[in-house]
Amino acid sequence: MYQRALVQQLRGRLQEPRRFIQIVVGPRQTGKTTAVDQAIAGLGLAAHVVSADDPTILDAEWVRREWDTARSLQASVDQPAVLVIDEIQKIDQWSGLVKLLWDEDSRAGRSLLVVLTGSSPLLLQRGLAESLAGRFEVLHCPHWNFAECREAFGYTLDDFLFFGGYPGAAVLHGDETRWVRYLGASIVEPTISQDVLAMGEIRKPALLRSLFILGATYSAQELSLTKVQGRLQDAGNTATLAHYLTLLDKAGMLTGLPKFQPTPLATRASSPRFMVYDTSLMVYATGASRRRLLDDSTLRGHLVESAVGAYLLARGAEEGFAVSYWRERAQEVDFVIQRGTAVTAIEVKSGGVKTPHGSLAFMKAFPKARGIVVGSPAYPLADVLAGRVPLFG
Repeated sequence: MYQRALVQQLRGRLQEPRRFIQIVVGPRQTGKTTAVDQAIAGLGLAAHVVSADDPTILDAEWVRREWDTARSLQASVDQPAVLVIDEIQKIDQWSGLVKLLWDEDSRAGRSLLVVLTGSSPLLLQRGLAESLAGRFEVLHCPHWNFAECREAFGYTLDDFLFFGGYPGAAVLHGDETRWVRYLGASIVEPTISQDVLAMGEIRKPALLRSLFILGATYSAQELSLTKVQGRLQDAGNTATLAHYLTLLDKAGMLTGLPKFQPTPLATRASSPRFMVYDTSLMVYATGASRRRLLDDSTLRGHLVESAVGAYLLARGAEEGFAVSYWRERAQEVDFVIQRGTAVTAIEVKSGGVKTPHGSLAFMKAFPKARGIVVGSPAYPLADVLAGRVPLFG
């Protein structure tokens, strides 16, 4: 079975002396549990694996019972053992009890290693900030990239653009209709109705769904929230839309890229550029066939830009750089990435490569920036999506 780089990362950390709780975070159906299972299997450690994704679990005392079971397992083998709790964020008040139990083990000198996974970074962050400061490390499990899908599933570039990076859906890529149904029933709807609705107060669930469909349909396009408000029924105010977009962002579905600002103090408001975290979500929202999306030059252009944007968002979350866009009057750059003082302007060309006027204007305004034109001979799209192009100089 194919193993992602995450497997080796986690395996290496579990081989170290017990120091931190390992938190594996990523959207639903991106392979978190599989990666954890593979990492543990490669070490030969005894493990107690449980999931909080169970409606019969009522309180945090369930965590204590499972933790005690893992303690007994570790004592019986008299060597390090692993406790894995899947979807921990679904347990109310989980973080305080995890802190208590982890500290008890630390004082007792128990060699019980702990791995927690979750599909809701927002809820996890709340718990981590409340109780577990200094006791954890985070590992990201994003959607699969082109290189991974090509090696694991034999995807071509066009396959990846259309079907995206959900591994569970890959077995259905030969049946487009069945694949779309699976994506909606097993990924999109559970993410919205369970993961997103659990993050905060949602007074208008129908509006949340409508915002996702509209935003994913317009992925890679700039659209003000005021215009969005005019397109949706019962849209309320723009503050509500902005809040719902934040929740969709935290669930790894849809975000609004901000306009590039050279300094943190430059906070001028701007229209977001909608961007899906995986191209399959754009495909689902549009309802368009593979032939139409890939053969229509305009639609293909948005799909290619969305693929590059999703790739940058995944890399940015793991490597700590920001992703935005830039536009001044008629001059535009599709993506600007920034890590510290290092800045790279990225233009995406899905057809014939034209003069990159936007990048030239950007680098005139910011002379120290680097420029990349995706789709040019120097930076082919497949090489970029496969991770073979350095993003910073």
